[in-house]
Amino acid sequence: MPAPAPSPSDGSVYRHSGFMAFLAARVVAVVATQVQAVVVAWQVYDLTREPLALAYVGLAQFLPMLFLLLPAGDLIDRFDRRRILALAWSVGAVCSALLWWLSGHGASGVAGIYAVLVLYGCARAFSGPAMQSLLPQIVPRGQLAQAIAANSMLMRAASIGGPLLGGLLYALGGGELTYAVCCACFVLGALLLLRVAVAHAAPPAPAQGTMWQRFGAGIVFIRSRPIVLGTISLDLFAVLLGGVVALLPIYAQEVLHVGPAGLGALRSAMAVGEVSAGLYLSLRPFNRHVGRTMFLAVAVFGLANLVFALSTLFWLSFAALLVAGAADMVSVYIRGALVQFSTPDTMRGRVNAVNMLFIGSSNELGEFRAGTSAAWLGAVPAAVVGGLCTLGVVGGWMLAFRPLLKVDRFEEAANAR
Repeated sequence: MPAPAPSPSDGSVYRHSGFMAFLAARVVAVVATQVQAVVVAWQVYDLTREPLALAYVGLAQFLPMLFLLLPAGDLIDRFDRRRILALAWSVGAVCSALLWWLSGHGASGVAGIYAVLVLYGCARAFSGPAMQSLLPQIVPRGQLAQAIAANSMLMRAASIGGPLLGGLLYALGGGELTYAVCCACFVLGALLLLRVAVAHAAPPAPAQGTMWQRFGAGIVFIRSRPIVLGTISLDLFAVLLGGVVALLPIYAQEVLHVGPAGLGALRSAMAVGEVSAGLYLSLRPFNRHVGRTMFLAVAVFGLANLVFALSTLFWLSFAALLVAGAADMVSVYIRGALVQFSTPDTMRGRVNAVNMLFIGSSNELGEFRAGTSAAWLGAVPAAVVGGLCTLGVVGGWMLAFRPLLKVDRFEEAANAR
């Protein structure tokens, strides 16, 4: 049997055995996801030589997630989240095994890969909200904010290392070796979940009405809580309008003139800022003036992106992206904690399903927005407009969601309306 969770007085969340098992499970699953993403993209482009084929890779995974949003959120609130997550990762292992088989017997070509990615997208529709909803059931409420910071920091680090590992594995043994490692990681993640003690779960509420009605209740809850609605919509529009990651190749080549090596450094700058801030917050979490701090962090994110947009010096551009990454991690830390503290355990699956859709939309549509804006306006004007739009969103949301601005401690979010 898993060891019981420690009490809130036990101090650091890193001494919580169940949380450490959860982190280990998440890390290996995220590494598998990142490694697989790199190799799939490489193989699809190698088979087709068509840039549009890469767009279909994302679409094949996103559409199942969109259509399964409703049942995923409902089932996560009604059944054991740990089992749902383990099942989703098991399906991920099956997908890796199928991709491994296609690598060795690839007669079906890219069509077979797309079919597997659709199945994988179905699994991700459940794994994302289940992971977010499971964390508050593992750690005491007093350690939740620290756990969110530690979780975000390690996931970002795994997202950085995963693609590097994927490229190395593919160079050593091709798709067969790489997908075998991914399959093993998904299986290991599912097994590690067995060591996770779920000690803070509320009894599931009796199912009432249809699935549509229950999910509708989740939407009503989000709309009735300015803190929840303001938090997830701020993330959506700030990243959608202000992200500059998609423009980095243009800046590296045409503005900063630093070549591929400089592009790699620029892409790593924001990640280094995120990991550094996440590590600090996991060791020194704060719980005062959280509403104002969140808006300040998003404003710093917008200002840093604006400095990057106007810079023609590599060191200044690198520093701006570093600051933007750190500010984004502070915002992620506060937003994640506010949503978790504001949402009752019986509704976290539905709320996190909507939140995951917003996050996915902001990232995918944000890159599309940046690319089309650069095509119409040019890269520098597009980046400048994006930074200004982020600052505009911050000002507008501060006026529209006053309760969110006034939140002092995370615990206050539970009763704020």
